[in-house]
Parts: sequence; structure tokens; C-alpha cells
Amino acid sequence: MSNHLSGPELKPPGGDGRLDFTDLFAFQAPNDPSRCVLIMDVNPFAPSMGEGLHPDAVYRINIDTDGDLQADVAFSIVFSPPDDSGHQSATVRLATGEQARDHHASGEVIVEGAELSSGPQPNVVKAGPYTFAAGLRSDPFFADIDGILNNFQWTGNDTIADKNVYSMALEFPMELLGPSSSLALWARVSLRSDGSLTSVDRGGQPTVTAIFNPEDAKDEYNRGEPAEDRQLYLERFAEVLEHAGGYGHDEAVTAAKQILPDVLRLDFSKPATFPNGRVPTDHVIEARLAILGNGQIPSDGLKPHDDLLSEFPYLGAPHAAAAAS
Repeated sequence: MSNHLSGPELKPPGGDGRLDFTDLFAFQAPNDPSRCVLIMDVNPFAPSMGEGLHPDAVYRINIDTDGDLQADVAFSIVFSPPDDSGHQSATVRLATGEQARDHHASGEVIVEGAELSSGPQPNVVKAGPYTFAAGLRSDPFFADIDGILNNFQWTGNDTIADKNVYSMALEFPMELLGPSSSLALWARVSLRSDGSLTSVDRGGQPTVTAIFNPEDAKDEYNRGEPAEDRQLYLERFAEVLEHAGGYGHDEAVTAAKQILPDVLRLDFSKPATFPNGRVPTDHVIEARLAILGNGQIPSDGLKPHDDLLSEFPYLGAPHAAAAAS
């Protein structure tokens, strides 16, 4: 998986798919490379009829612009409770500086009342320099899950080919993030409950939690901060790599540093392709398995999905009858 089913026992956090962060993408807009595209996907295997997003959750993209692994800019998205017709709308806020480090949805409202879509046509909203859309879309991630679970004996089947996610896409001029072109990004889902806000999922790098974290550590990891990742998890991740890839200890630590801290790095002065940012066509499973297996795991032969769009919001229309997991 990428970050799909990142709770214990390969389930969504808290057993609620709406809280399950799956993928983060960051790249230059194809029709205007001066504009930055951020896409946060959640709710793997979302049903074709849709089920909306959690009205008590904060969906957040954090951006470190100065290299200290602390958020300097944060986009937070919250959704209204469903109305009598089941419709929800999104409010997007922009926080900067110290306010960006607060997990709550805070800062300036930049998009308001953007309806969450569930049909084939995305609801694209333009507000000043921002373009935004949230809704049910085709999951762009591709992986042969059966082959992974069978010791990398590939079946040639893309398990995700007919699956849906809920996607939140935002596009804006890169200059709004400040002068630095070197960014570190991570997504977070937090849940309001009993008067408090708790982080239930987070990540920037694809395919971390499912492979590297034991069951009893996943909730703790999902509450954590990237600035603490190497201190808390580097040795654990190195042990996994020693076992899986036959690395020596020092080599395993060096390899683990490609995964931790769990952020997606993007140098905006260079074309995005993983591990410099991520576009929906990147074969991130192959990139991750190259590290996990120390270059010994053969390619699965899969190709990117052919339903991707060349324009905003970039992900294809949702599948009419998405298969259950």
C-alpha cells in the first residue's frame, strides 16, 4: 500500500475510512509551472456512491519552508455536516508562522462553501489566486497487492485500478509560499472528540506505516511529528531493512534516512518526480521496494492509470462500481 489502511491490523485509523490518509502529491501545474499543485487523498476503497468526509476532522497539508521540519505554512480543510440531501461543503484555511504548527483549522479563510462532489464532474472553485476541488475521484495509486503479500511473486494485476478515494486538490502561485523553492511537506488527519483534537493519521513518504511500523506502534506514529522521526524510529526502520534487504547495520541506517523523516521533499526549481515531489504517474511502490529489497526485488511491470486528467484536479472520474477491499 501507499499510506492506505494505516491503522493497526491494516485497517483505517479508528476503523473509519474517512480518517485514512492515503497519498500526498506535490508538483508544478503542467500548464503553468509557476503554480504549485497539492493533492491530499483519503478514504481508500471509498464506495462508488460516496460517503462524504468526516465533519469532525481536520484535513491538513503542512509545509516546511526553512528546513527545520516545523510547519511554516499549513492548509487546513474542514467539511460541514451533511445536509438533508447528504451534501457537504468545504472551508479551506491558510495558516502561517507559529499558527501553522497548531493542528487546529486556523488562519485566513481562502475558500468557503466549496461543495464536495460525488459524481463524474469535479466541482472546481476559484477564489483569488487559489483553485480548489474536493470530491470522490479515481485512486491514482497503483500496486499489485496480491503479489506484495505473496513474497513479490507478481500477478500483473493492479489491485487499485478500479478503486476510489476522496481527493482534495489545491493549486496556487508558488510565490505565496515565500522565497524558498525547497520544501518538506506532510499531510495529517486529526479528529475532534470530547473537546480535544487528536492526530489519527499522518505522512509524506509513500509506503511507510504498513511496512515499517509494528501494529502496536501505528497509533503512536500517527500522532507524531516529522521532527522527531529519526530520533524515535530510525533504528527500528533500519532493523526492518537489515532483515528484508540484507543490509549491514550502517548501510541500513543510511537507507532508512531516505525514508525518515516522513516528509515529501520538493525542490520547486526542478521538475517534480518522486522523490522530488510526487506526480500521480510516479511508481512509488517500485521506488520503495528498491530500498526495502536492496535492489533485489524485480519490477511488477505495472503502469500508471490511464484515466488521469491533464488539467485540474488531475485525478480521473470516480469508478461507477468500485470494488470492495
